[in-house]
Amino acid sequence: MNKENKIIKILIIASISLFLLNSTIFTVDQRQQVLVLQFGEPKRIIDNPGIKFKVPFLQNTIFFDKRIIDLSIAEQEVIASDQKRLIINAFAKYKIIDPLKFYTTVRSFQGLENKLSAILDSSLRQVIGEVTLSELLTDNRSDVMSKIKDIVGNESEIFGVQIIDVRIMRADLPKENSDAIFARMQTEREKEAREIRANGAEEAQKIRAEADKQKTIIIAEAKKKANLTRGDGEAQSNRIYANAYGKDPEFADFYRSMSAYKSSIKSENTKMVISPDGEFFKYFDSTR
Repeated sequence: MNKENKIIKILIIASISLFLLNSTIFTVDQRQQVLVLQFGEPKRIIDNPGIKFKVPFLQNTIFFDKRIIDLSIAEQEVIASDQKRLIINAFAKYKIIDPLKFYTTVRSFQGLENKLSAILDSSLRQVIGEVTLSELLTDNRSDVMSKIKDIVGNESEIFGVQIIDVRIMRADLPKENSDAIFARMQTEREKEAREIRANGAEEAQKIRAEADKQKTIIIAEAKKKANLTRGDGEAQSNRIYANAYGKDPEFADFYRSMSAYKSSIKSENTKMVISPDGEFFKYFDSTR
């Protein structure tokens, strides 16, 4: 019986010792930082990893993440300086650099996200309200984001956090605006297409008119050259006939008469009403 009591006592003492040891020792991961509290009051901050100690029952620990944390805000409508309405989706990246400030101001991540979301929302409205939609969609967008980041960073310092980055994931027009803009773009494109077609038709008409003009000029020039060539040929032919006629007028007269007979009497059914004593049939007279 005494032996069993000793064993029970040993087990009880071991359990109490283990409980006390567990309440005294804690481990800090390299991704964590710890705030040690005593009766709810901050006592010290531990930011280096390893095995640490605290006073059991009197002190407790709160662990905070040392890594970069993402914060996304809900989709919201913002009005730019040119009165364009935009649907904005944005997010921020931050990390806790002062656990004591963090604990004394917001207590928890949920409390920080509520306050940081309000600051980010206000900063977006303030900065985007000073720029136009076109500036937000160009390379100036990075300058806009830098301004928002600076404002959010300055206002969030009291929470013991550092703002690493602020970005706009999406900036779209409301659906009704998008439909109206699409309809206007379609109308403008159709107008531009009509103007292009009209300009093309006008240019085509000019080209056709110029082509007809060139055609008329070329044909006229060709006819002129043809007439000149024909005139030269006929003149040369007349000179040849004249020379031939001058050398032997009688033979020339005979040849021309034979040519006339050949041209006028082409078939057996040719009929001519003319006096046989006329000059035309003078070579049919056997006496001549």
